[in-house]
Amino acid sequence: MSEFQVHNPDFESRTRDSFARQGFMATLGAQLTAVSPGHVEIRLPYRPELSQQHGYFHGGVIGTMADNAGGYCAFTLLAPQDSILTVEYKINIVSPGKGEFLIATGQVLKPGRRLTVCEARIYGETAGKRKLCATALCTLMTMDGMSDDKAA
Repeated sequence: MSEFQVHNPDFESRTRDSFARQGFMATLGAQLTAVSPGHVEIRLPYRPELSQQHGYFHGGVIGTMADNAGGYCAFTLLAPQDSILTVEYKINIVSPGKGEFLIATGQVLKPGRRLTVCEARIYGETAGKRKLCATALCTLMTMDGMSDDKAA
């Protein structure tokens, strides 16, 4: 059983639908691979177009993955009529973004009525083995009555 209060029994499909509408994540080729209350995982395959001059994933890509993991783990706890917006995130890149994939995990640390604090961890994965490359602390704001549902 989740330690978080879920305000929408349809949170998983709503989270997946919202993620699928993100053009930028589609452009990058990212996939939402796991969704549970207060937690998500996002997977991004390596492509040279996503790299910097040394062949590692670019820091901007790592930051994007952190921002989305933080945002969507918070999104899982929202009421159906609400949405989420990043207020800030602070990222530490602790090793190069190197691997066949980038894996971003997002975990809610403290849900709130207005602000939710989350942690994102970004890993480089090769042959199923993960190495931490970045960690981020994310603060997100609940946007009351501003659903991002397609029908809204």
